Amino acid sequence: MKVTRAATPFLPLCQLLLPSRLAGLSVTLLKATALEIAILAGHLLLYPSGIVQERRSTPALPSPDTAQLPTEAKPPVVLLHGFIDNRSVFVLLRRNLAQHGRQHVESLNYSPLTCDIRTAAELLGRHIEEICERTGHPRVDIVGHSLGGLIARYYAQCLGGDAHVRTLVTLGTPHSGTRVAPLMNAHPIVRQMRPGSEVIEELAMPAPGCRTQFVSFWSDLDHLMDPLESACVDHPDLLAHNVRVSGVGHLALPVHPAVATGIRQALDMEEADIRTASRAGGLTVA
Repeated sequence: MKVTRAATPFLPLCQLLLPSRLAGLSVTLLKATALEIAILAGHLLLYPSGIVQERRSTPALPSPDTAQLPTEAKPPVVLLHGFIDNRSVFVLLRRNLAQHGRQHVESLNYSPLTCDIRTAAELLGRHIEEICERTGHPRVDIVGHSLGGLIARYYAQCLGGDAHVRTLVTLGTPHSGTRVAPLMNAHPIVRQMRPGSEVIEELAMPAPGCRTQFVSFWSDLDHLMDPLESACVDHPDLLAHNVRVSGVGHLALPVHPAVATGIRQALDMEEADIRTASRAGGLTVA
C-alpha cells in the first residue's frame, strides 16, 4: 500500500539555507499547510452542494438478454463525513471509487446539531440496514473521515453493526481521543472525542467476536490529532491495520490521490490480508 512521489528536479531555497533534516521537515510542513488551505477554500465552495441528503436509488438491473462479463460482486461503500462537515467532502473520493469498479457508493449526512455519538451511530445503523435491504447486499463497507469514523466504529463495535459492516476504513479518526482545541469543549460531541470520555472508554472495552475489519489511516501532519497516534486503532479484540500517511494534513485525507489509492486497496483486502499486513507492521502512504 506504499505510494511514492517522483523526486523534485531542484532544491528549494530554504533547503539550501537550513540543515537538511530540518529543511526537509519545513518544506513538507509548508507544502502540507498550503494544500490544507487550498482544500479548505475549495471545500467551502462545494459545501452548499452537500447540505441536502443525496437521493437514494436502487441500481437498475440489466436485461436478462444482456451479455455480462463475470464480475465479483462488491459490497456498497458508505461514506461518512466529519464534524460540522457534509457529504461534499467526498466528491473526489467517490468519483475515484466509481472509476475503479465500486458501482454502488453512497454518502450520508448526519445533522451538524448532532450532540451524541451514540445517537448518531444508531441513526447510521438504520441507514445501513436500509441500504442492505435496498441493494440486496448483506454487508457494506464504510469510509469515515474524522468523527465519521468514530461514529461508524461505535456502530460496528458496540451496537452489533459488525453484522452489516464488512470493512471500516477511517481517515484521521480520534480512536483513543484527541486533546486538540480545548476551547471547543462547549460542544458535547467534542467532549466525547476527548481521551477518557465515556465513549472512548466504551470503545476500549472488550469486543470479543467483532466481525468488522478495520483499516485506519493516520497522518504524521494531522493538526487535529493530539497525540498523532490517537488516530490508530489499538484494541486486542479487533482485526485492525494502521496505515501511516506521510506529509498530508487532516483535511487532505479524503481528497489526496495517494490516500484514495490506499483506501481502494484497503477495501479490497480480505481478513487474511489484514492479518498479514498487521503482522508485518505499519505501512506508509506518502
